[in-house]
Amino acid sequence: MVERILELRKLLNQYNYEYHVLDKPTIPDTEYDQLLRELNELEAAHPEMADPNSPTQRIGGQVLEEFAKIPHKRPMLSLGNVFNFEELKDFARKVEKEVGPCEYVAECKIDGLAMSIVYQHGQFVQAITRGDGEVGEDVTHNVKTIRSLPMTIPYTGEIELRGEVYMPKKSFAELNRQREQAGEELFANCRNAAAGSIRQLDSKVAASRKLDAFWYHLPDGEEYGLKTHYDSLLWFKELGFKVNEYSVLCQNIEEVWAFIEQMHQQRDRLLFDIDGVVVKVNDYAKQRQLGFTVKVPKWAIAYKFPAEEAKTKLEDIFVTVGRTGKCTPNARLTQVFLAGTKVGFAQLHNEEQILSKDIRIGDMVIVRKAGDIIPEVVRSCPEDRDGTQIPYHFPKNCPVCNQPLIRLEGEAHHFCQNPDCPARVVESIAHFASRDAMNIDGLGIKKVEVFHERGWLNSIEDIYCLDQHREEILAAPKFGEKSYENLMAAIEASKKNSLEKLLTGLGIRQVGEKAAKILAQRFQTMDALMQATVEELQAIKDIGTITAEAIHAFFQEKKQQEMIAFLKEKKVNMRCLLEQKIESVFSGKTIVLTGSLQLYTRSEAQELLETMGATVTGSVSRKTDLVIYGENAGSKLSKAAELGVATMSEEHFLEEVRKLEQDH
Repeated sequence: MVERILELRKLLNQYNYEYHVLDKPTIPDTEYDQLLRELNELEAAHPEMADPNSPTQRIGGQVLEEFAKIPHKRPMLSLGNVFNFEELKDFARKVEKEVGPCEYVAECKIDGLAMSIVYQHGQFVQAITRGDGEVGEDVTHNVKTIRSLPMTIPYTGEIELRGEVYMPKKSFAELNRQREQAGEELFANCRNAAAGSIRQLDSKVAASRKLDAFWYHLPDGEEYGLKTHYDSLLWFKELGFKVNEYSVLCQNIEEVWAFIEQMHQQRDRLLFDIDGVVVKVNDYAKQRQLGFTVKVPKWAIAYKFPAEEAKTKLEDIFVTVGRTGKCTPNARLTQVFLAGTKVGFAQLHNEEQILSKDIRIGDMVIVRKAGDIIPEVVRSCPEDRDGTQIPYHFPKNCPVCNQPLIRLEGEAHHFCQNPDCPARVVESIAHFASRDAMNIDGLGIKKVEVFHERGWLNSIEDIYCLDQHREEILAAPKFGEKSYENLMAAIEASKKNSLEKLLTGLGIRQVGEKAAKILAQRFQTMDALMQATVEELQAIKDIGTITAEAIHAFFQEKKQQEMIAFLKEKKVNMRCLLEQKIESVFSGKTIVLTGSLQLYTRSEAQELLETMGATVTGSVSRKTDLVIYGENAGSKLSKAAELGVATMSEEHFLEEVRKLEQDH
C-alpha cells in the first residue's frame, strides 16, 4: 500500500503539472478524479502516511483562528513607477551610467497579490503575503490550494521564491456569477477578489475560488549559481513552477518599449489582468552594483499603462479633513465604470486645482485613475455646459467642527487648526492603528468612526482602554464575541512593537516610516528621543531642520508628554527592537564569502557580518575589501589574490567574532 500511495502522489502531481502549468492535460478529468479518490481512501486507511503536501490536501479544509504575522527574512520592496517612454529611457540612462550597457528582462505586471513562498528539503513549507514589506501574514493553508503550485520540487536546499497570486478572468466571472445568484456583493475586480480569497480563514473557500500564481523573483540568485534574472526564470520552469510566458529578454530599452506596446495592445485578450510591465536589469552582478534605495531597487522599474478615462457628471463637491487638519476637496460623481471598478468619488486636491481646471458643480468632467488606483478629475467639459453649473467657493470654516480654516502663505491647502476636531481625531487614531504603524488589525477607519461616535475612542490613549467597553461593543451591530477577542488580541500585540512603529503611529509632522526608523535606531528609547535637542536631531543624516524642529516641538507639548506617560503605564514598548549594528573590524567593508564554512551557513555568516556593519556581495572586484574563505575555496579566492584583495580564513574570522562577543 505504501508503494501505491507514493506512486499515486507522483502520478497526480505530474498530471496536475501538465494540466495547470503546461495547459496540456494527458488524461481525462474523470480518470484524474478516480485516481485522486483512490489516494484519498488509501491515506484514510493508512494515517501514518499523512503528508501535508499530498495532492489530496489541495481541496482545502484547514480553518485558522487568525493569521500569524511572520517577518520576512529579506524585505519585500515595492517598485518605482514610470508612465511614458521618456521616463523609461531616463531609468535606463541612470542604470547604464552606473554599470554600462545592459540586457533587460520585461515581464507583465500581474494585477494580483505579492507572495513569498519557501521550500525546504524539496517540500513546500510556507507562504507569506507582502504585508508592509517587513512583516507579512502566513497564508500557507490557502496558497497550497493553488493547483499550479508544486508541493515538491527537485531541489533539496532551502529556497525562497516570490511572485504574484492572481485570479484568472474566467474564475472571476464565475465567482461573481455565483455571488450575484446568492444576493451577495460583487467583487469589483480580479485583484480585490484574489486578495479577499487569499485572506480567508477557511482554506476550502480559497480552494473554491480557483486562484493561480506566477513566480518571477529569486532573492540572492547568485547563491544558487545563477548569473542572470532570466536564468532564474528558466530554472523555475525546470523546477516545475509556473512562469509567465510573456517574459522576454531584451538587448536594450528600445526592445523593452516594443514589448510594452505589444502588451498594451494585447492586454484585454490575456487570461489575467495586468496593469503594466516590470523591467529588470538582467545581470545579477549589475543588480548588486546598483543596489537599493530605502524602498525600491535601483535595478527595476514598473511601467504603468496609461490611465483609462471616462466622462461623467460632477454632482457635488465636499471637503474631508485629515489627521493633520488638511482639508481636501472631493468630487461626488454620477457613478461610472473605470479600470475595472465603479467610481463615484474623486479627489480634487486643493482650491487652486479647482480654479485652474475651472471645475464647477454640475459639470461634465473627464475622470481617470492615477496609476490605476486613485480616481481624479482630469478636466471639466465647458462645451457641455447649459447654464445650470455653479462655480465652487472653498468654505471658510471646517465642515466638521465649524472652526475657521487657515491657509498659510505658500501653502496650497487649507487647514483646520482645532486639535479636537472629530475628523482629525478619527484620522489620527486610524493612522496610529494602521498597518505601517501599530498594525492593530480590526481597527480601520470605519470601525474608528463608529467607536468615536459612541464615545469609546476620543484619543490614541483610548485604544488601550477599549476593554472597559466590552459589553457595549458586543452589543454593537456586526460585532460578535470573536471579533471582540480578535481586536483585543491585536491591541495587546501592538504593545510589543518596536519603537519605530510607535513613532510612525504618533503622526509627528514630517516623520514617516523612514524617519521613524532612523530616529529609533539612533536614540534607542523614547526617553532619549524626547530629551534630544534640535541641534542633536539636525545632526542626524536624513533629518533636516524642518523635521528636527517638528520632532522637538511635538515632544515639548504637555499633551504629548502625558500621552507617552499613559502609554508607558499601559506597557506599550518604548524601545527600539531593531538589531543594532556593532562597530567592528568589518564595519564599512565590502566582503565576499567563498568556500564551505564549518560553523555557519553562508546566509548566517552574511547576516552576522551585516550586523557588524559590513556589506556582503557575491563576486570579487577591485571594490571588494575582504574575502573570507572556508574549505574548498575556488575561483573567488584566486581572483582576490590576482587583484590584491585582502583575505581572511574562517578560523581568523571566528576569532574576530569571539573578541566582539567578549567585548559586548
